[in-house]
Amino acid sequence: MPRRFGLAALMGLSLAAPARAEEVVVFAAASLKTALDEIAAEFRAETGHEVVISYAGSNHLAQQILQGAPADIFLSSAVNWMDVVEAAGLVVPGQRRDLLGNRLVLIAHGTGAAAVNLEPGFDLAGLLGDGWLSMAMVDAVPAGQYGKAALQALGLWEAVAPQVAQSENVRAALALVATGEAPYGIVYASDAVAGEAVTVVAEFPEGSHAPIVFPAALLTGAADAADAAFLNALSSEAADATFAAQGFKILN
Repeated sequence: MPRRFGLAALMGLSLAAPARAEEVVVFAAASLKTALDEIAAEFRAETGHEVVISYAGSNHLAQQILQGAPADIFLSSAVNWMDVVEAAGLVVPGQRRDLLGNRLVLIAHGTGAAAVNLEPGFDLAGLLGDGWLSMAMVDAVPAGQYGKAALQALGLWEAVAPQVAQSENVRAALALVATGEAPYGIVYASDAVAGEAVTVVAEFPEGSHAPIVFPAALLTGAADAADAAFLNALSSEAADATFAAQGFKILN
């Protein structure tokens, strides 16, 4: 039996002729925005249900959930923040899954930047010159934490730390490079796909940081059938294609 159904078939199984429109409230890591907006729009068209998505850094979202913010589904860009929410008893048992993977890349402003070789001893500070290295917050936001860990593993962190410009989430870090306010930045590969006026100049070695995993979970505050249906829709063949087109790895 096939492992997944198409989105339309899955909607038919999960929501048989709903009598009224329901609302699904999703808290999602900022790096998911481009793909998730598209998936949510298709879900609305198929079911008539509304999907309201709040995007931010996974750390902020997790803290809001812990403080009682009304959310039905949480999509984190790191396992540790989902672990915190689950440890608080806010994840429905059996309704958590590792949805996506990602890669960490160095991007440059513009479309013609030359590739570089990220390895121990590389002169990243020299590459920056007097410019900034744009990153998400390195002690709280997963993309920033992965980036700092990778730079430390390569022995580059100490030299570039004074030139790191930190943003509240990875999409904000991407925007600084896209607008030219920072010549280089560290983001997920999926963000680089979504970004304009940026070039990927290097990919960080996988062994330089922990595996990048995006878990998704149904939260205990979810009350409608549409909530579970949307979580399932995130693993449909149509959603897989959308995520893959944006540079994500499919794990489910």
